[in-house]
Amino acid sequence: MTDITCIGEVLIDLTQTGTNAHGVPQFSANPGGAPANVAVAASRLGARTAFIGKTGRDGFGAYLRRVLEENRVAADGLRTSDTPTTMAIVSVSEIGECDFRFVRGADSELAPEELDEGSIASTKILHFGSVSLTGGAARSATIAAARAARRAGVLVSYDPNYRASLWPSEAEAVEWMRTPLSLVDVMKLAEEELELLTGTSDLEEGSRILEERGISLVLVTLGGDGAFCRWQGETFTVPGVKTQVADTNGAGDTFFGAVLSRLALRGDHPLDGLTAQELRGIVAFSNRAASLTCSRSGAI
Repeated sequence: MTDITCIGEVLIDLTQTGTNAHGVPQFSANPGGAPANVAVAASRLGARTAFIGKTGRDGFGAYLRRVLEENRVAADGLRTSDTPTTMAIVSVSEIGECDFRFVRGADSELAPEELDEGSIASTKILHFGSVSLTGGAARSATIAAARAARRAGVLVSYDPNYRASLWPSEAEAVEWMRTPLSLVDVMKLAEEELELLTGTSDLEEGSRILEERGISLVLVTLGGDGAFCRWQGETFTVPGVKTQVADTNGAGDTFFGAVLSRLALRGDHPLDGLTAQELRGIVAFSNRAASLTCSRSGAI
């Protein structure tokens, strides 16, 4: 049995690493894509992970498959297309904050008929994000995978990672980001996304609204301040870890990959018997993992 199967985008992050002597920005072609980042983070922390997605039949696509396999992420579900591999142009501010612009490609073409429902049913956790909900066949494939997981009793985790440039409007983004909530057990989101989906920036109130929608475990990342948690009606914040930031790209993915890796170690039903004290330890561990990602460039 696989511990965690991630579905969605794997792509090239063209990440700004500095400027040359003439002030011209310089970029590195880093492997990335939020669900792929989660799969690699969880694998490096001891979980058995797999990835479902699509790349181009090009050099970048071959490189991304190699990165997954080198990180012990099973890539049997990685399909290929004549459409080029997706890229994200990542500009980094002086304090390490990232700005994303996408050149969309093959990831959006993953179709429902390319899914192996047997492999989905045999994993402990299915994880996805909202980038694959932005349109194309991948939207249907992602929702189909979540429904298949739900039918099989698999824990479903979701990261509604909002990228404004990928949506025609904020209203459409909110509509589709809310669509899979009834299928979700565990959710990680940033403060901006909490307000988008619940209409409030208040952590207590926003997380309560999500809990009422049926989401058992709600995690809100707070940057350097750590993470806020709601579990079984109880809420608490676990402080972050000080670090010298190179860039923040992938910090939330590493955090979530770490959380899911620890949950998967608990058995076939990862939330059964979970206590608040145990969850605090899991989140503290995950905050440390995220701080390491922030200390160097690139998400993977």
